[in-house]
Amino acid sequence: MSVIDLKTAIPGPRSRELMARREAAVPRGPYNATPIFVKEARGARLVDVDGNRLLDFAGGIGCVNVGHANPAVVAASTRQLGEITHACFHVTPYESYVTLAERLNALTPGTFPKKTLLVSSGAEAVENAVKIARAATGRPAVLAFEDGFHGRTLLALSLTSKVHPYKAGFGPFAPEIYRAPYGYCYRCAYRLEYPSCRLHCVDALEDFFKRYVEADQVAAVIVEPVLGEGGFVVPPPDYLPRLRALTERHGILLVADEVQTGFGRTGRQWAIEHTGVVPDILIAAKSLAGGLPLASITGRAEIMDAPGPGGLGGTFGGNPVSVAAALAVLDEMATGEPMRRAEEIGRRFSARASRWRERFAAIGDVRGKGAMRAIELVADRESRAPAKEKTAALARGCYERGLVTITAGTFGNVMRMLMPLVIADDELEEGFDVMEAALGEV
Repeated sequence: MSVIDLKTAIPGPRSRELMARREAAVPRGPYNATPIFVKEARGARLVDVDGNRLLDFAGGIGCVNVGHANPAVVAASTRQLGEITHACFHVTPYESYVTLAERLNALTPGTFPKKTLLVSSGAEAVENAVKIARAATGRPAVLAFEDGFHGRTLLALSLTSKVHPYKAGFGPFAPEIYRAPYGYCYRCAYRLEYPSCRLHCVDALEDFFKRYVEADQVAAVIVEPVLGEGGFVVPPPDYLPRLRALTERHGILLVADEVQTGFGRTGRQWAIEHTGVVPDILIAAKSLAGGLPLASITGRAEIMDAPGPGGLGGTFGGNPVSVAAALAVLDEMATGEPMRRAEEIGRRFSARASRWRERFAAIGDVRGKGAMRAIELVADRESRAPAKEKTAALARGCYERGLVTITAGTFGNVMRMLMPLVIADDELEEGFDVMEAALGEV
């Protein structure tokens, strides 16, 4: 039986009416990937305001790995709402904040003592990680990577690479931010091939420290183990270990941005676990609280203690309701099922996508790790010219058929998969069928 059930054209009349109200009342800045207004969500299924049943391959941009309205998350949050909705940890602390910090300390790679700060969003986590790194090292500079995304607040946006639509018109940006090419082999900045390149992109950082910023002035290197908004790029397996060795050589802290990659998305609790690399600081958000606003910064205890009392914080950071939700999410993670499911989703995607690549010349690259998968669309495979219009048409073809998706990539030509990890096999295959039909049109 089909999960998708469309009672109207998409978008339906009620969604169109609400979109007209949205355009009159809300600034144009908050972009909408689809013109569909959703009323209910369970697992990987959506119901819109017109009564259409749809499938979700976007997951709130990766915030519901454990599924929409996960019963354990709903129950924990509801209980907490009736006890303490908000108390502000800086005024009257509460046990659940400490419990969550302890559990994240234990889950994060590294056998050394760790401490965790809780905030409300991924961008806040990035900002605080940089503050902590600067306080701990006494150095001002931060190195980020091309095609990376770290948020939209001023410092986080300074670290973010993509100009349109994120950075255009919002300067000047924070100083002492430097950027180098990522290990994006399909679009190598040096026009080399892996493995014959011998990871020139990492070795080139030694020259970078001579030409752009002294290594002893760099507090931290911040890196996504798999690029998120940059196009779900998985670097070569030895890329992060080599980068870790370089940072250790120069006394630079390594910050792993696991905002989109964490909580089972790649088949491990953390994507960096695939590499064996242990970062000094790891930041998480999105699926941490099953869709509620919460983010974390976990790092070596002595580094996390560098800022003095009052140097870190925020009114809503570690809100009790979000913390209760996060503890329920960690219980789900502890079963190992989300990670096992991510691996199975990845296998099923690879099987389908390999056939798509044979059939559709617009698919230039198929890549990913676990359930963090993507296809990159190009004008032709020889030039690899990005095909943004085709990608937009693919996304539109999907949602018109009842499948919600989102695109990515610096050039807007990547279709990414962020379906909830609780998605059933029949739902997954139906979603792939819809995407295949839309690809046929593109």
